[in-house]
Amino acid sequence: MRVLFKKGYIYPITSEPFRGDLLIENGKIKKMGKNIRVKADEIIDADGKFIFPGFIDAHSHIGIFEEGVGMGYQDGNEMTDPNTAQVRVIDAFYPEDAAIKRALEGGVTTVMVVPGSANPIGGQGAILKFKSKVVDEMIIKEPAGLKMAMGENPKRVYGSQNKLPATRLGSVAVIRDFFLKVKNYMKKKEKEDFNEFDLKMEIGEKVLKREIPARIHAHRADDILTAIRLSEEFGFDLVIEHATEAYKIADYIKEKNIPLVLGPLFGFRTKLELKDMSFEALRIINEKGILAGLMCDHPVLHLEHANVQAALGMRYGAKEEDLLKMLTINPAKILKIDDRVGSLEEGKDADITIWDYHPFEIKAKAKSVYIEGKKVL
Repeated sequence: MRVLFKKGYIYPITSEPFRGDLLIENGKIKKMGKNIRVKADEIIDADGKFIFPGFIDAHSHIGIFEEGVGMGYQDGNEMTDPNTAQVRVIDAFYPEDAAIKRALEGGVTTVMVVPGSANPIGGQGAILKFKSKVVDEMIIKEPAGLKMAMGENPKRVYGSQNKLPATRLGSVAVIRDFFLKVKNYMKKKEKEDFNEFDLKMEIGEKVLKREIPARIHAHRADDILTAIRLSEEFGFDLVIEHATEAYKIADYIKEKNIPLVLGPLFGFRTKLELKDMSFEALRIINEKGILAGLMCDHPVLHLEHANVQAALGMRYGAKEEDLLKMLTINPAKILKIDDRVGSLEEGKDADITIWDYHPFEIKAKAKSVYIEGKKVL
């Protein structure tokens, strides 16, 4: 199946925008250029339209904090044990969440879905594409990371129950105790008669072997530093989630080469660790050359407004090209799927959005969306 888009404003992200044509074939981007002449099954006039890669949100709760059902029916937080490393988001993900269609209308095609941040160790995330109503057909990678959390969320959940962790001290102790047990478990597995498989330990082993990263929720600068300290102590790969105060310690983060998934950056400052939240972070982090994506933390900020949040960064001095990368190639690199998605390049998946205006204009809307060459909107 060949589809040829003609005369659109094409934004490859990894190279300069141009006005021209884009050919997709069998789910991949076949060719880009000016005045492509080839037989195609469908020719689409994109004159005056803007062609972008599908946006990527590397931290989302879409499909597990479902729209319209009330908080009592949500499946995003297993708030019964400070360590629920064994739970998997794909076992609760609801492909018919009404928010998914709206996310497509906002140009989002790929997400990393993670559990909420109630527990110091919350569970296993998955990278999904919005291309099916069957979760197993949506999966790019699973498990794709182990979600953890520091700061106020675990303190609030378990402190109210008068149990560990009621402090930052306790949250970190839970994480440290877990990885010490995982190290001992890995030593036991070397024995020939080992038959004591443990779901929590198995996923912890994947983290320590650097098969998947730790995805640690940390807003305040001190929590970010603690997460980095833990990663160095146990030797695991780390991605900082939210990173609200990362701009305060940007040089240190750059030195340590830690990727960030920033956001959400506008809205009500609902808790103490958000009091210094600032859109200035987008400019500062990009100027320092830190690899960073921009999240909506759906449903905190609806995923359909990912482009709006990014556009607001320009008001505070961030560059358009940097902000576009934070929605596309940067999260793809953080998720290690940039060989497939995140930019318009020959050979990559044909995940393409056709916008009526530049997505940073407030009136812009994705009119057509293709995932792996199949029209989904």
